[in-house]
Amino acid sequence: MPVPMLDLRAQYRRIKAEIDGAVAEVFESQGFIGGPKVEGLETAIAQFLGAKHAIGVASGTDALLLLLKAKGIGAGDEVITTAFSFFATAGAIANVGATPVFVDIEPDTFNIDVTQIESRITKRTRAVIPVHLFGQCADMAPIMDLAATHGLFVIEDAAQALGAQYKGRPAATLGHAAAISFYPTKNLGGAGDGGMVVCRDEALAERVRLLREHGADSTYHHALVGANSRLDALQAAVLLVKLPHLDSWNDQRRANAAYYAERFARMPGVVAPIERAENRHVYHQYVIRLPKRDAARELFSRQNVGCAVFYPSPLPLQPCFQQLGYTEADFPHAVQASREVLALPIYPELTRAQQDEVIAAVTQHIQALP
Repeated sequence: MPVPMLDLRAQYRRIKAEIDGAVAEVFESQGFIGGPKVEGLETAIAQFLGAKHAIGVASGTDALLLLLKAKGIGAGDEVITTAFSFFATAGAIANVGATPVFVDIEPDTFNIDVTQIESRITKRTRAVIPVHLFGQCADMAPIMDLAATHGLFVIEDAAQALGAQYKGRPAATLGHAAAISFYPTKNLGGAGDGGMVVCRDEALAERVRLLREHGADSTYHHALVGANSRLDALQAAVLLVKLPHLDSWNDQRRANAAYYAERFARMPGVVAPIERAENRHVYHQYVIRLPKRDAARELFSRQNVGCAVFYPSPLPLQPCFQQLGYTEADFPHAVQASREVLALPIYPELTRAQQDEVIAAVTQHIQALP
């Protein structure tokens, strides 16, 4: 039985009539930029999170970028972040002219090792961007304590964690501000790129709103040099249909993760993901560690079972950051993770029979090891 890594068509079929109707409304109105759909989504996400401000932007990457710009972070500044994440986290820092300063990860959660952050703080440090990787929140309390002590701005990269919780509080409300992604593969995914900035500071929110509209506070009057980073009405329409389903979809991801965990607990050699007691993990990805990971990928491919590697190289070792002078020895846990991680299908529509096919492939790989 073929098992895709992700099956967006299965999700679409379940809500096709609602999606088609919402998209048709936008076409009938011919209002594609801004308007009631975007405003409605901003209100709905703010209510979902219990946040004061939610501002639609063109992508999760732009959400990070606009927040950094809104805080005036740029050339000469440093921003501390994790060594193990999608490129956008570090790319946004570099794109405003600041220098990313990388920290190794916790080997069990893959999130930033908060015990190493303080040693990376210098007089040039302006901000910290922890990433809630794979759907589990980073340990935010000590990060916020450090930020208060050193006067740092904390941006949560919550691109993979909408619906996750830390100590009973939602991801994207734990720092000073947050970035959310609506990329189609996310737990709440649109029909293309989209993102959102979440914050509680009125002045910061207004600055982000200006920056997403070329810095214009009225037609042809530009208070700031901004960018074109608006969330399309079509994306907002799709997301408004999907948002009421998000909690149940996340619950199904958690149920699928529990089924995997039960089976892998009896399988020596497989390291399943953990969920910290203070967290509610929403499993954007279900990532295990395997010996001889690349051989497992080849086996999965032959059996037409989906899998993926997130991520094959730590960020500080990417060619574009070689001038920073980092080596593998600086990030032993991130390097080891990059060689061992394998993401398995976890999407809500995944059936038990499909999961059994995935588990059988993992079993076959383990049994073939010398």
